[in-house]
Amino acid sequence: MAKKEDSSVEAKLRALYDLQLIDSRVDEIRNVRGELPLEVEDLEDEVLGLKTRMDKLKSDLENINFEIGAKKNLIEEAKTLIKKYGEQQKNVRNSREFNSISKELEFQELEIQLAEKNIKEFKAQIDQKKAVISETKERLSEREAHLKHKKSELNAILAETEKEEKALLEESIKFQDKIEERLVKAYARIRNNVKNGLAVVPIERGASGGSFFTIPPQVQVEIASRKKIITDEHSGRILVDPTLAEEESEKMQKMFSKL
Repeated sequence: MAKKEDSSVEAKLRALYDLQLIDSRVDEIRNVRGELPLEVEDLEDEVLGLKTRMDKLKSDLENINFEIGAKKNLIEEAKTLIKKYGEQQKNVRNSREFNSISKELEFQELEIQLAEKNIKEFKAQIDQKKAVISETKERLSEREAHLKHKKSELNAILAETEKEEKALLEESIKFQDKIEERLVKAYARIRNNVKNGLAVVPIERGASGGSFFTIPPQVQVEIASRKKIITDEHSGRILVDPTLAEEESEKMQKMFSKL
């Protein structure tokens, strides 16, 4: 829809304040959700990380058990060779053959000792891995329960506010289409640069809404005349008179109640 260029200043001010009220209501809804979406996302990442860690630990256990099996097979093979060399040693014809077989026997004994040492080390690693798995499993269970609770909390809030937020965002776009583009851009720029996203504010007790800086009486009169768009020299916010603000607030509250 084309922007309306020929509307009066008052109409522009009313449209801008209506847009501010809509966007502020969206901000309120999102503040209700607060950090919950980020908390849920962080918890999901943590749970995924713990599951990945569990898979890695279980894979490590499988590899260690495989290594233990391989060492046990090596021991059995060494014992078979020791028995074989023992029989051969009984039938040697000279000292050279005896010494050669003795070295083979000694080597196989060392192989057995080394394999048994490795098995002992592997079993210690298994105990350590199982302890870490137990801790990780407990942590994972606790985090999954916490994630389930946070998701339930978030879903409940979304169920209450998602429909209204969607309708408000659609209304925001409609109201932007009623305002000339340069004003929409100025509004967006101010809104991004000020506290609480308030770009259009009424005069409250002689000062800009949310500000302690007093607005000179002559400027207040100009604002009340609604003949031109005036901004607060301290915050840059667009200013509207209290009567206009009250009228538009009442009108928008009726609209909000129907969403």
